[in-house]
Amino acid sequence: MRGKLLVIGFGPGSFEHMTNRAMDAIKESDYIIGYKTYVDLIKDLLTNQEIISTGMSEEVSRAQAAVRYAEEGKTVAVISSGDAGVYGMAGLVYEVLIEKGWKEATGVSVEVIPGISAINSCASLLGAPVMHDACTISLSDHLTPWDLIEKRLEAAALADFVVTLYNPKSGRRTRQIQEAQRILLKYRSPRTPVGLVKSAYRDRQHIEITDLEHMLDFDIGMLTTVVIGNSSTFLYDNKIITPRGYQRKYTLNTTEQRLRPHERLRHENEPWALHQGKNDSVTNVAVKEKKGLATESTISSLELAIEALSKVERNQTFESTPPAAVHHPVESIFEFAVSPGIANKKFTPSQLITLAEVVGEEGSMEYTPHHQIYVKVPTADPERVTQKLEDVGFILEPIGDVFQIKACDFCEGEKKDSIPHAEEIHQRLSGLDLPKELKLGFNGCGMACFGAVNEDIGIVFRKGKFDLFLGAKTVGRTAHAGQPVAEGIEPGEIVGLIEKIVLEYKEKGHPNERFFKYFKRVGKIQHYQYKDMTPKIEIEPAPCGD
Repeated sequence: MRGKLLVIGFGPGSFEHMTNRAMDAIKESDYIIGYKTYVDLIKDLLTNQEIISTGMSEEVSRAQAAVRYAEEGKTVAVISSGDAGVYGMAGLVYEVLIEKGWKEATGVSVEVIPGISAINSCASLLGAPVMHDACTISLSDHLTPWDLIEKRLEAAALADFVVTLYNPKSGRRTRQIQEAQRILLKYRSPRTPVGLVKSAYRDRQHIEITDLEHMLDFDIGMLTTVVIGNSSTFLYDNKIITPRGYQRKYTLNTTEQRLRPHERLRHENEPWALHQGKNDSVTNVAVKEKKGLATESTISSLELAIEALSKVERNQTFESTPPAAVHHPVESIFEFAVSPGIANKKFTPSQLITLAEVVGEEGSMEYTPHHQIYVKVPTADPERVTQKLEDVGFILEPIGDVFQIKACDFCEGEKKDSIPHAEEIHQRLSGLDLPKELKLGFNGCGMACFGAVNEDIGIVFRKGKFDLFLGAKTVGRTAHAGQPVAEGIEPGEIVGLIEKIVLEYKEKGHPNERFFKYFKRVGKIQHYQYKDMTPKIEIEPAPCGD
């Protein structure tokens, strides 16, 4: 049975502004996948669905999980506030499907359910600021280079669009809104009305009406939508209004209109139009002739067409070639980890020189406690970068939500018996995409001085065999070592066993779910039963009583 993906935009968050189809889609779903805040907003609609909620920056893992469950025949709701197709999850879901070779006729069913976008909900609270041509621009430069966002701001300001800014500011992104204001002030009056709407139609809704010059005097954050008027937008009784242009053709304070309906479209009454009111249209000529009125000429439509064609033919000199399509190349940031080896922890001078050359002035590198260097390099040719580093003996690995092995140096190779097993695990699993980053610690002797037992999976080589530890929690006041689940595993079995454990977690773990949480949720991995290792801590009450 084909599964179904329901990509739902549920509007601002209030049930009154959610469509009936969105509510029905949530109820008919087996899985609800979304950002934690969004799941909380619709919790009263949930019944027995399985919930998968993740953090703000986990969009890709949410989309991947949704596709995976749909391919298993489930009905999966991927939820977004506002409209799922406006800075929402719809596009990303399709991108993940396309990567997997999805076809509409044979693949999982996809339905995108529209909702009220922030530009609409915020405009309704401000008055009528989006009555004329408008655009939305996200100021987040996490996915789009800032120089491209600047070009879009310049173009929108020059073209006199009403501009709605999404994602205007965050804890780390503070200059973007300042730069947007600077660009807009080049083309617009400082008195241009601006509306700041935070959490539209939610419990913490807050609205400020200000102007372009003073808009930064108010609190602006990620939940704020900034609506900036055009050159004709005005403020009346604390409402922002952008005229549509009716005042040009209609008398708004009387029922008796200056122009009759058939007169309103004449050229002389539309001096702003492309024809600039120079001549009567063929239609108006025919009307005048029928009424016996004088006309400048009685040119037929065929004669007009022939005259236009002759002018085109006469002017076909093509003195200059037409402008090429505008193309903005996006420079990608290539991120990866390098190390001199699994057991070897010694860098050579040629490796460090090559690494410095590759990183250059534009990139960055950071040494980690795991005997790796994290590298970020802006490049359009990642293969050239990797080839140069591999040529000097570096091991390269992806970073992020992947499998990583952390091995000791085996006392500089003196305790080398288990090294081949560590290298085989690395060869089979390193860089494997997982629900969350997973680190396997590998110790070459029973001293376990490298701390393998404090990783998600710990392996200790002792007396010719392996001990296995699962589910350490590395941070927090309830941090604990991994649970010892097996002793004396034969060398020929360890690699296959680890592979089964990791692949099970890959298949069944929820997006952003750490390995120890997965172990606790399912209760058993392979045949190893979960046991609570969390230390029991009693916290002394604070002197203030809180």
